[in-house]
Amino acid sequence: MTITENDAPLKDGSPPSFPFGRTCPFAPNTKYEGFSDDKLDKVEFNGTPGWLVTGYNNIRQVLADPRMSVRGIDDSSRGDDGDAAVPGFFVAMDPPQHDDLRRILAREFTPRRMAAMRPTVERIANSLINEMEKADGPVDIVEALFLPLPSLVICELLGVPYDRHDFFQDRTRAVLKRGNTPEQVGAAIGEVMGYLAELVVVKQESPGDDLVSLLTKHIDSGDLSVTDVAGMSTFLLMAGHETTGNMLGLGLYALLEHPEQLAELKADLELMPQAVDELLRHLDIIGSLPRTATQDMEIAGQPVAKGELIMFSTEKGNRDPEVFSDPDVLDFHRDASRHLTFGHGIHACLGAPLARLELRVVYALLLERLPNLRLAIPAEQIEMKNDARIFGIHELPVTWDR
Repeated sequence: MTITENDAPLKDGSPPSFPFGRTCPFAPNTKYEGFSDDKLDKVEFNGTPGWLVTGYNNIRQVLADPRMSVRGIDDSSRGDDGDAAVPGFFVAMDPPQHDDLRRILAREFTPRRMAAMRPTVERIANSLINEMEKADGPVDIVEALFLPLPSLVICELLGVPYDRHDFFQDRTRAVLKRGNTPEQVGAAIGEVMGYLAELVVVKQESPGDDLVSLLTKHIDSGDLSVTDVAGMSTFLLMAGHETTGNMLGLGLYALLEHPEQLAELKADLELMPQAVDELLRHLDIIGSLPRTATQDMEIAGQPVAKGELIMFSTEKGNRDPEVFSDPDVLDFHRDASRHLTFGHGIHACLGAPLARLELRVVYALLLERLPNLRLAIPAEQIEMKNDARIFGIHELPVTWDR
């Protein structure tokens, strides 16, 4: 596999830049070997000095602390334009704004509604696999299945026309690409929000049974504005396809590179729920979360001043041996449901049930329909996404017995 690590020389005495690049797609960076799970270490994030938390229990405890804020963080990809959060992007809001918007969305974006999406996910996945089977040679499964599936699912859930898929994906990649300026990120978010604001107005007049239509009811009640709904929809659209698409690709790559575990899963598909959570724990495609302290406090014995930046390494927390025995081993028989990949606390991922559903359905269908699926190129030729905020694979050429 092709990995390019950001290992530029550090100034004498300066803290390392975080997050760390990966030297192996299936393991955290070896730089973590110099850090302790029992205390905080100094790092910098986008040039801002901060503290790094790596221990599982410390991460859970502090993420749930009401003194943690998502404001004042130099990362426009989260929907932060500097002075305030982008309307509807509750991921960059603190209470009470965050709680008000999330509560409204949670009324409609329920686990039950996500579970009811299973036939839709199965229909879309089977259709895309049908198209794959028509190919004469190797297929890039990322392009053929893993990127379009979550896009189709989230578009259908929201009630957004899929024919704008290329537009949404292009703007999402602009938001997530490392090195893009806040102006470039803001412009990409603004273009999608502008389109969706027009769609929201249309759905106010002619509502359906989709999520955007359900959210328009809260415009009529005065709880939300058109801009709020457009922003919430933009966030769900961008978060809902790029993350799951990358996880599908990296997860399949991990399965193909761990033949014993793959054989276990083929022999017993009842292991799928545990296997998906273990893959989420083991791979953690985002790997880190930022917060700031709203008050002077102490974390793991370290004084932290009000306003200081705190970075949480969920990928390292997911490898904490005090919580997960033999944490570097991919083990589908362990209970990995306590992993930190979806975050923790009030900002834990609202779409986790849908992501789990998509992963379980797609992997099960692939194992059933293409049991001899395998890499079509040597593993060392696979190129990883090191220029994006979400880790993954650019292309994954596969073949199977026809």
